[in-house]
Amino acid sequence: MFGRLTLDAFKHDWIEYMAGLSMVLGAIFFIVLITYLGRWKWLWKEWITSVDHKKIGIMYILFSAVMLAKGLIDAVMMRAQQAFAVGDCMGYLGADHYQQIFTAHGVTMIFFVGMGVMFGLINLILPLQIGARDVAFPFLNNLSFWLFASGGMFILVSLVIGFYAGTGWSAYPPLAGLKYNPGVGVDYWLWSVQISGAGSLLSGINFLVTILKMRCPGMSLMRMPIFVWASLATMILVVFAFPILTATAAMLSTDRLMDTHIFTAEFGGNPMMYINLFWAWGHPEVYILVLPAFGIFSEVVPVFSHKKLFGYTSMVWAIIVIAFLSFIVWLHHFFTMGAGANVNSFFGIMTMIIAIPTGVKVFNWLFTMFRGRIQLTTPMYWFLAFVITFTVGGMAGILMSIPGVDFQVHNSLFLIAHFHFVIIGGVLFGFFAGYSYWFPKFAGFRLDEKTGKYAFWCWLVGFLLAFLPLYLLGFMGATRRLNHYDSPEWQPLFIVAAIGALIILAGVGFQVLQILVSIKNRKENRDATGDPWNGRTLEWSTTSPPPFYNFAFTPEVHERDAFWVMKHSKKAETKPRKYEDIHMPKNTPMGFYLGIFSFLFGFALIWWMFWLAAVSTIGMLACIVLHLYQKHPDYHLSAKEVEKIESRGQKA
Repeated sequence: MFGRLTLDAFKHDWIEYMAGLSMVLGAIFFIVLITYLGRWKWLWKEWITSVDHKKIGIMYILFSAVMLAKGLIDAVMMRAQQAFAVGDCMGYLGADHYQQIFTAHGVTMIFFVGMGVMFGLINLILPLQIGARDVAFPFLNNLSFWLFASGGMFILVSLVIGFYAGTGWSAYPPLAGLKYNPGVGVDYWLWSVQISGAGSLLSGINFLVTILKMRCPGMSLMRMPIFVWASLATMILVVFAFPILTATAAMLSTDRLMDTHIFTAEFGGNPMMYINLFWAWGHPEVYILVLPAFGIFSEVVPVFSHKKLFGYTSMVWAIIVIAFLSFIVWLHHFFTMGAGANVNSFFGIMTMIIAIPTGVKVFNWLFTMFRGRIQLTTPMYWFLAFVITFTVGGMAGILMSIPGVDFQVHNSLFLIAHFHFVIIGGVLFGFFAGYSYWFPKFAGFRLDEKTGKYAFWCWLVGFLLAFLPLYLLGFMGATRRLNHYDSPEWQPLFIVAAIGALIILAGVGFQVLQILVSIKNRKENRDATGDPWNGRTLEWSTTSPPPFYNFAFTPEVHERDAFWVMKHSKKAETKPRKYEDIHMPKNTPMGFYLGIFSFLFGFALIWWMFWLAAVSTIGMLACIVLHLYQKHPDYHLSAKEVEKIESRGQKA
């Protein structure tokens, strides 16, 4: 009945017991708190079943914040192990446990932090910037989030039941095959990726249709904000890339469940096909993460430089070129695997070329700042840190685009340093800039600048200490995924890296403190205009926070900096407009139910409980049928109710 799930699945070392206990205690605390406050009905009606893009965006960010905390703890554990595991000292982590940690760290940070925070911000901002009341398919938006969260839960559940993969986040066969990994770890990896990937694909389709079909009157493609352009390119990448990942993971699943040998050498299988397919998704994924960050900086820099964005058209074309080139550089991830000189040369040249449009964007941001009235606010701090770290990481990438150089440093910590400089320096710093910039739009008050800057300096200093030594260690011969070494001259650099990870943790502490201080002082930081930063785009034209219908009147756009023109144009409309009835989609629990059944389906196949897989499949089909045939009347808001809400918003 329970397949291969036995009591042995609950046996762990003391570190895993503590991690599982902390997770269980956290869940119990949350349940007790919600019960004590009597907020279960509110949580269900206002959040879990919500189809409001703003609330779904906030849920994405909250879930990703939990996963970020886990990913950072994984990173500190790895750095602590490397700081002490030299010579006769084997450290405090066993080899198997260390492999699980670095695999879970990679999957967590890429799939459930990088993807989560960017999809969260896109959910929050995109409909507002194009003057829409919601996304094209609100129910699909809710379902996408719950599939994303269900996939992420497998990483957390593996702390208590069974164990996670020890293959590295890319899970190459034959190591990921049943012969060399007969346990449940790879299966946890597979189903976390497949279920969350399905949610991401649905989001990509949803946002793509939203951008193409729901822009307000007058907003042509070349009048869209750069953040919308970046989101459009990102969603095109999602729609083309994520089916590759889903198909690849499905084929590896059949290898493990049905012994099909698609990716193993026995019976004609080919592990190199997996590697090609994985990176055909994997390199566009890097730009799926970083392009929205480029869009964020394109909103932040003009506002705090008090200038128009320099080179709008070149920015748009740079985004298009980056999106195109991202699909023809995947082979640089395995230069060392014998593809041949001609193939390596082509992909090396393409890798070098992709730096050109990226450089165009960096110079455009710097030219936007040139002779501007620059305000050094927290969002600008994050931008300036991005310029430094992303440029260093990008130059390291250009170096590794030379196949001969890559052959020397590919499997070393040099590559790890490059990747973190690009992803943390680009994606995470970009998210922090957007989070600081748009927080007052949705909370109604600004974040505290003082503690925000403390957090920034801890992050920047900690980041440089944590990853600059890895460049040196890589040149010295330290390989990636290293849990023990016999070269004592490496230890000082590993200790510096561990100190850097601890300083980053202090930065996270300051970010938590920043929220608490901001809530305490929210009355002083509240801005009645709804536009505390003097923004330029449409999202600032509504109250802070926006009503659930976003706009009482559909905006009309005649320029690129739409809101700026509305505020400063002498031809701005002054006649009072008549309010009209508004129809909005009602909340539905079906997305949540489908997420639960998807989780049960994946869990059943991980542990070979095929009866549960059948039951959960029937449950998913029943939810889909019920949703299709159920009447979903819109929520009707009369013109008088709209007028009351708008008047309250103006007085807030």
